[in-house]
Amino acid sequence: MLDVRRMQVLRAVVTSGSVTAAAAHLGYTPSAVSQQIAALEKQAGTTLLERSGRGVRPTAAGRLLTEHAAVIGRHLAEAETALAELRAGRTGRLAVRYFATAGAALVPPALARFRREHPDVRVDLRLVDPDDPLPEVERGEADLAIVVRRRGQARDGVRLVHLLDDPYLVVLPRAHRLAGARVLDLTDLADEPWVGSEPAGPCREAVLDACGAAGFSPAVAVESEDYPTTQAFVAAGLGVGVVPRTALDSPHPDVVVRPLRHPRPVRAIHAAVRETTLDQPALRGLLDALRHAAAARH
Repeated sequence: MLDVRRMQVLRAVVTSGSVTAAAAHLGYTPSAVSQQIAALEKQAGTTLLERSGRGVRPTAAGRLLTEHAAVIGRHLAEAETALAELRAGRTGRLAVRYFATAGAALVPPALARFRREHPDVRVDLRLVDPDDPLPEVERGEADLAIVVRRRGQARDGVRLVHLLDDPYLVVLPRAHRLAGARVLDLTDLADEPWVGSEPAGPCREAVLDACGAAGFSPAVAVESEDYPTTQAFVAAGLGVGVVPRTALDSPHPDVVVRPLRHPRPVRAIHAAVRETTLDQPALRGLLDALRHAAAARH
């Protein structure tokens, strides 16, 4: 295989017309340049230079390799420029995974801000509900994932960047006996039929843990795995629902929403990224944009 570095030495000799001049331009000794040319001729299996007066000129094979060396030189320069742009966060691609309510609440404003600051970085978004996107981050298939996890609950090699504590609110039919209260204790719902609003996973765990701390397990009368359907079931009088605040930007017209306490169920929303990627400017820019979007919801 031909050595690219030696081809560039050949190019320097051909363009300057002599080994001595090429050595001066390259910062080598003439002997070192001659050794590089000799090694390249051995690789090529043919003579590349011939004497011409006090200098040298390329053979047909030497001209051929010099032309290719020029092309390679241009490509290397382009690659170095592209790499510098990527390292600076001005170009590249980020693969992002998110769940539905985070998509509606955090991702649109964060992405708009990020694109203003990094217009040439491509962001590939994919909704993953109800799957857990954390394994994709671990395997390097995704650069960032929006996840619900307890604080400090991470895996080796993955950093959880806290974005938002998202409290759950109770959704009641307008005619419900508790609808007139300004705030409800979680125990007020202990004897009520519930509309299940969470699939199995960290979000449901946050609700069940809070209920356990209050001393009861919710009696689920009907299951729903998305929040708009949960609100519709509640409006129809099939039970009460407990829904995170980020999912209640557009409440159903036939329900009332009230805060909960003692205890208040909360899900912690994080951005999951690999530890080894945190020095990437584009990824840091996206994290900053997500933090800004989360702060705007307080």
